Amino acid sequence: MRRVLTAAAALALPLSLAGAPAVAASHSISETAAVTSTQAAHKVNSPTSLVTQGPDDVCNYTDSRPSLLLGSSGSAVQQAQCYLNQAIGSGLDEDGDFGRLTQSATMDFQRCAHIVVDGRIGAQTWSFLSFWANAPGAPFC
Repeated sequence: MRRVLTAAAALALPLSLAGAPAVAASHSISETAAVTSTQAAHKVNSPTSLVTQGPDDVCNYTDSRPSLLLGSSGSAVQQAQCYLNQAIGSGLDEDGDFGRLTQSATMDFQRCAHIVVDGRIGAQTWSFLSFWANAPGAPFC
């Protein structure tokens, strides 16, 4: 019976001569790549491979993250106000109305975080707010 020397086996011989442990390979490189990609796809789709989000969120008004600006209202504004209170100790009423005080606190936070200061809460500000509000040691500014 004739055996074909695979690339992995060919590499194992010089490694074993150099003092490194040799690894026996029974698959060709293409077979190994196919098995590895299938295992990776299975791992990504399995429930046990889900990445956890860390500790419980300190503010629980909503998971929604719409763009907010002066005049906005609702549970997303309450979430932002709560985050502002946690992140920088702004002392806002969590009333769900994005008024001048919320706009001012947003701009204070944006300055502190060294991000675009526009008084609006968009994707970047949401990202920083949720991270800072939930970080140990808050408030920061």
